[in-house]
Amino acid sequence: MFERLTSGFSKIFSRASRKGRLKPADIDEVLAEMREALLDADVHTKVVEKFCNQVRAECLSAELHQALNPAQQITKIVHSELISILGGESFDFKYSSQPPTVVLLAGLQGSGKTTAAAKLASWFLQQGRRPLLVGADLQRPAAVEQLRVLGEEAGVPVFSDTAAPPKVAARGLSEANRLGRDVVICDTAGRLAIDKELMAEISKVGKALKPHYTFFVADAMSGQNAAVVAEQFNEAVALDAVILTKLDSDARGGAALSVREVVGCPVAFISTGERLGDLEQFHPDRLAGRILGKGDILGLIEQTEQTFEQDEAEAAAERLIAGTYTLDDFLEQMRQIKKMGSLSSLLSRIPGSPENVDDAATDKRMAHMEAIICSMTPLERFKPEIINNSRRQRIAKGSGTSTADVSKLIKEFTNARKMMGSLTKSAGMKRSGKKPNRKKGGRVTPKGGRQHGRTPQGAVTGIDLAKLEQELGIDLSQLEN
Repeated sequence: MFERLTSGFSKIFSRASRKGRLKPADIDEVLAEMREALLDADVHTKVVEKFCNQVRAECLSAELHQALNPAQQITKIVHSELISILGGESFDFKYSSQPPTVVLLAGLQGSGKTTAAAKLASWFLQQGRRPLLVGADLQRPAAVEQLRVLGEEAGVPVFSDTAAPPKVAARGLSEANRLGRDVVICDTAGRLAIDKELMAEISKVGKALKPHYTFFVADAMSGQNAAVVAEQFNEAVALDAVILTKLDSDARGGAALSVREVVGCPVAFISTGERLGDLEQFHPDRLAGRILGKGDILGLIEQTEQTFEQDEAEAAAERLIAGTYTLDDFLEQMRQIKKMGSLSSLLSRIPGSPENVDDAATDKRMAHMEAIICSMTPLERFKPEIINNSRRQRIAKGSGTSTADVSKLIKEFTNARKMMGSLTKSAGMKRSGKKPNRKKGGRVTPKGGRQHGRTPQGAVTGIDLAKLEQELGIDLSQLEN
């Protein structure tokens, strides 16, 4: 997302940096280019004019003329103004002192309300809450069934019946009280365009629910039009915040930059993918950093923490240090990374990352790697060095790849394991401190099995070696040499 705007700003700042000291005429030239970049990103004209006027006022201050690097100072000013236009602070969601906290979703048809409802429920689960989904969209065929399917995937119950939407909403609230659910998320009907019938219905549902929060769900790909539609909804039902969907598919970013200023209410959440976990809180400062190519390391860390289990990550790190990191570990971590979203979305959070990453090619490559590893025997995944030509041919045939692909994966894994092992050791990584079970002779016994040879103290393979030996009919200790 924001590829077009990020690329445009990057070129502008690069040209400005080559000019050294900036005269008022140079500043006007930079602002003209920024105005063009923002309009090209489909940002609302009202927002563009305010942004450029604020930046110009700051740039013409005495502080800029005294700066040793005016281009860097302009970047700082632009960053500050972007944060301001995006809302300044993150949306502060507060739970009702008398549960349940009720959230009503509104928006046009096709904006992704139903999916956003399930994603929001999944987010509340991560916060330790017990949400209930209420299906009050009785206009679109199969809308309730879609919500049930998504609710089942998320592990959240769904309530709906055939009554009128306001009655469904009221009964859903009663059901939440009966079940002891502390958050209610109500999905409502949308239309292809705003009409009196739609507004009357959402108003009645609102009166029945008395929601603590009314969120407008907007398709980011609709650009500044999303802000215009949100403004009309705000006049009818008093919105508290906005959820922007499909932001990962929007290379411009006009909706994100326009909503706060045009509508007057903040963006609370953004949806950055198709998975239920692809919903995150909106942080203006982080998004401003991503637009300017500074990345979002904090967001990446939070996303990683939500995806990876701490114990599993620590165990993998210990095996890496001990030299017993296997292709099973590599496969599991690759699958965890896939859960975090596309490679381009991950790289967009890292400053200086390459642009225009081919996600389709990356997904294809990872699928081939997974197929190759899954075509190996447990022993081959544990000791890839035993894979000879005949084994390589069998693995290639079983995975639908070539022997060259198999060799390439093994080589890449071996080199990566060596490099990561040396990095973690030089960084002084410590083990988790858990004491492994031991047998006489100093050998380490993983849970449920044993380990042969001179494995470094504290290493854990995560593999039941006794069971593996039994299945293969061999003694692994004879293969370690």
